[in-house]
Amino acid sequence: MTQLNVNGQSHDIDAPPDMPVLWVLRDIIGLTGTKFGCGIAQCGACTVHLDGVAVRSCVLPIAAVGDRKITTIEAIGDTPVGKRVQVAWRELDVVQCGYCQSGQVMQAASLLTQNPRPSDADIDAGMAGNICRCGTYNRIRAALKQAAKEA
Repeated sequence: MTQLNVNGQSHDIDAPPDMPVLWVLRDIIGLTGTKFGCGIAQCGACTVHLDGVAVRSCVLPIAAVGDRKITTIEAIGDTPVGKRVQVAWRELDVVQCGYCQSGQVMQAASLLTQNPRPSDADIDAGMAGNICRCGTYNRIRAALKQAAKEA
C-alpha cells in the first residue's frame, strides 16, 4: 500500500510500486484530466506538478513520489499562478482540439512559478517539451505573457 497526496487529499493506493503516476491518477483515483500521449515523457500531455515542479507522470513510478505533493490539472486553478494561466488560456482561446492542453497549462504554471517574467526565449525553452499537434504555440506564448502581466 502506497499513500499519495494528490490535490491536497491523501489516497491509499494498492498498486505495484513501479506503476506510473499517470495510471494511478486516471485508473485508480479517477482524475482523467491528465492525458496519456506518448508514454515516454516526450510530448508533455501527462504533465503534473510534484511539489510545484512540472514532471511527466507517464514515466514517474509511484515509488519515486514519497511524501511529495502531486497537483493535477483538476486543482491547478486553486493556485494563484495556475488560476492566472487558466484565465489567460480562456481569454485568448488557446485551445484548439484540447488534447495537450492540460499538460500545456501545467507546464506553463510551473514555468511562471519559476520565472514570473519570462522572455520569448524563456517561454520557448520552458515549453519546448510540450507538443501541440494543432500548432497553438503562438497563442500559448501570448497567454503566458498575459498571465505574467497579471502577477
